[in-house]
Amino acid sequence: MIEARDRLGIARRIAQDIPDGWFVNLGIGMPTAVSDYIPADREVIFHAENGVIGIGPAPAPEDADPYLVNAGVQPITLRTGAALVHHADSFAIARGGHLDLCVLGAFQVAETGDLANWAHGLSEPTKQIGGAMDLAVGAKRVWVAMEHGTRGGEPRLLPRCTYPLTARGVVRRIYTDLAVIDVTDAGFTVIEMVPGLDFDTLQSRTGATLRRG
Repeated sequence: MIEARDRLGIARRIAQDIPDGWFVNLGIGMPTAVSDYIPADREVIFHAENGVIGIGPAPAPEDADPYLVNAGVQPITLRTGAALVHHADSFAIARGGHLDLCVLGAFQVAETGDLANWAHGLSEPTKQIGGAMDLAVGAKRVWVAMEHGTRGGEPRLLPRCTYPLTARGVVRRIYTDLAVIDVTDAGFTVIEMVPGLDFDTLQSRTGATLRRG
């Protein structure tokens, strides 16, 4: 039986790999939960492009402050030493190569590292590229948190993205409900699979050729 990760499981798995001392931006959606799972003995500074540096774990509902939110308008807490900065300064951080890592959600990722992650359907709550474009090209590295396939069973990891691109060649690592996959010069390289999953089954659920790590 395949022990697929749920959305929080993906966030928890990403948190395990973020080194002590990194400066990290978490994209809207699934990535925002990553900050809840950083080990207590590890210091990671989280940034939100609406001007917050030093985000802590999500608050309990009764403790939420409606004026203290991240870029996805979700309630947040602040760690000791946190700062609130001007929007222009926050985007200078995002664009200027100061972030060690940005974790983004995605609709599709190509084997070349191309990223498609902005909403474009009429049913989507937001219909613009937003700050993801700035983060994708400004951070030192980009990791993606996503489900391996669509609800209809279509693969999201492809030779080429068919959705509008956010940025080209930026994705370094992908965390899905089934695997952890690096994007290398040779394409997608599998470095970990969930328990109960074999390589051939993972390949059958992927739209591009996989390589063993």
